[in-house]
Amino acid sequence: MAHPTVPERSSVTYASAGVDIERANRTKQRIKYLAHKTFTKNVLSEIGSFGGIFSVDRKKYRDPVLVSSVDGVGTKLKVAFEMNLHHTVGSDLVNHCVNDIAVQGAAPLFFMDYFATGKLETEVAEKVITGIADACKHNGCALIGGETAEMPGFYPEGEYDLAGFIVGIAERDRVITGKDVQVGDVLVGLPSNGLHTNGYSLARKLLFEVARYSPETYVNELKSKVGNELMRVHKSYWPLVKKLVEGEAVSAMAHITGGGITENLPRVLPKGMAAMVQLGSWPVQPLFGHLQKLGNIDQDEMMRAFNMGIGMVLVVPPKKFKKVQGILERTSEKGYTIGRITKGEKKVIYS
Repeated sequence: MAHPTVPERSSVTYASAGVDIERANRTKQRIKYLAHKTFTKNVLSEIGSFGGIFSVDRKKYRDPVLVSSVDGVGTKLKVAFEMNLHHTVGSDLVNHCVNDIAVQGAAPLFFMDYFATGKLETEVAEKVITGIADACKHNGCALIGGETAEMPGFYPEGEYDLAGFIVGIAERDRVITGKDVQVGDVLVGLPSNGLHTNGYSLARKLLFEVARYSPETYVNELKSKVGNELMRVHKSYWPLVKKLVEGEAVSAMAHITGGGITENLPRVLPKGMAAMVQLGSWPVQPLFGHLQKLGNIDQDEMMRAFNMGIGMVLVVPPKKFKKVQGILERTSEKGYTIGRITKGEKKVIYS
């Protein structure tokens, strides 16, 4: 009996499944070039090796400890996709991570990123990595590696996810933990320049669903287009914090991210202490007031959902207050006296 003939089938490739290795390689070559511009003399590996190698300067540190953090950009990415604006989210990512370790007194050493998408768009990936490399350079941090993952069917078309990993260094006896915070210490708030990278799920709901704005809508109250307000870059406080750390001028610092002042300031308070924060003691950007009005949101919820115009809080011993003021002036940074440390149980009390 004759066997039925099997129809000729074309060979299945990885590209036909949606992963184009050639395109990925071209993208990686471009990333290599961008990363190289951030390299310091301590980078010992090449981009593309299995692990990034970095040497610690033993002359500069007597007893160094490493401080690490990891974060993403959250749903701010949704606004980036809608506006087709990809340069700023890379800077958001780096600056957020830099601030997270800066509050412990750590200088950024190196950074690694994770970029994942359904179909790799070379131009988009390059814009994101350019933003990462620029912010690394600005913060004195080397971009020593990362992962560009193409995962067909995993993300909606035109979307990607982004995460970053940072490692910094501090002298063991100079790590800032908050253990030296005392009753009577002054709280100095450093202004944010908008939402930074938190509260976007609520902000998007209010602006795009409740108010029915688009990113292109000009809102008089904001004196700006909605998209521009939402895409302001998360500020890096490292140039200022570096001077505060060198001057041993603060007893603690809190990066005000998801959870606002309400959730973040208690993270650096010792047992038996609370923070008394005076509402109205700093200027709040119009965006926050507009969001509050759109959602009829009560003040406590606002303070927990958003940074409300304060991106970092310094806890300053009274005898160091003048020094901190001097450092702020020299770095042309603003700081607002927003409260004090009192007796209490690791929470923020608003007055």
